[in-house]
Amino acid sequence: MKKSIIIIGARGFEYNYGGWETFVTNLVKNDNDENTHYYIPTLTHKKKESGEVLEKGNVTSPKIYVPDEGFVTMFTFTIKATRYYLKYLKKNNLPNPILYMLGCKVGPLFFFWRHRFHKLNTKIIINPDGLEWTRDKWSWWIKKCFKISERTMIKYSDYCVCDSKAIEEYIKKEYPKYHTPTTFIAYGAYLKDIKKINPATKKIFAKHHIKPHEYFLIVGRFIPENNYETIIKEFMKTNLKKDLVIVCNVEKNKFYEHLQATTNFEKDHRIKFIGPVYGQEDIETIRFFAFAYIHGHSAGGTNPSLLEALSLTNLNILYDVAYNREVGENACLYFTKEENNLKEILEKTMTLSDKNINNYGKKAKKRIQKEYTWPLVTEKYQTLFNSLINEKNE
Repeated sequence: MKKSIIIIGARGFEYNYGGWETFVTNLVKNDNDENTHYYIPTLTHKKKESGEVLEKGNVTSPKIYVPDEGFVTMFTFTIKATRYYLKYLKKNNLPNPILYMLGCKVGPLFFFWRHRFHKLNTKIIINPDGLEWTRDKWSWWIKKCFKISERTMIKYSDYCVCDSKAIEEYIKKEYPKYHTPTTFIAYGAYLKDIKKINPATKKIFAKHHIKPHEYFLIVGRFIPENNYETIIKEFMKTNLKKDLVIVCNVEKNKFYEHLQATTNFEKDHRIKFIGPVYGQEDIETIRFFAFAYIHGHSAGGTNPSLLEALSLTNLNILYDVAYNREVGENACLYFTKEENNLKEILEKTMTLSDKNINNYGKKAKKRIQKEYTWPLVTEKYQTLFNSLINEKNE
């Protein structure tokens, strides 16, 4: 049964960016069904590239030009990509089209588009992502807009995929009157055994004076809800000899200035902001040779960074919220914002034997093997796509 899957909301296919880009790349990579073709628009800031179309295997990826407008960029891109595929579907008789919208970016506009896509025999799936309206970085009115957008898209979609069981439970409780069917399909990860440090990562280690197994690691966006302030403050209270290595694209904004003022972290030589690391092999190696990974994310669903950590790092210390507990279960340690809580956990890790640490690592990898491998995730999506097409053709 041939099917056409249009995915809008990622910056593109095979891009080294965030969670959505990782998702679409690995979904396609692990889909061996020759009857499935993916249509994934790619964002470009180069006007001359507008209109170019990449054809690779089972993917068609048109480039859509959007000027760099900061956080508004993805809204504009999503709108332009959606309009593009409305026109595309009118001109091309795609077999069994399904539109999969990543995130709730387009809000009330979705009400009008939904009817037009349905007229073109297209089923619509949305993924609400991590409840964007709860994030601390947004102002009150932006949060309100996100909440309205979420409600509208849940109401007018044919199906809702949640990447976390906690998110799915929230959708069911928050919007029962819409009767939108939901299912849980997480992100994925790969289990890898890294034998040695590659040359590029050696240069990163040398530049920042980092020693293998002698650092705690954070990988994540530099935003308040990732609990940077709590982690840095609590780490600074310890007398640990190990470093705190932070991989992120630090923007010297009000949050950065606030951290400087409240922690004076620049005076602690152990705290090392090393900037972003885009090479997949490099970031995997940095994860693998960490003593422990600290995951402070407090908003969102199944976070790709957490899955990567469980697949590569033996000891993982997670902020204690439902999303993280759901993934880590008994394979991780958990901290709260309570005064000295994380400090005590960090100091406790120094008393763990190698056997204890390795046991945590084995449990973590079992979690990935059981629930979060990319082939398993792809299989679940294929089942969903087929069921929606069968439902449509009945």
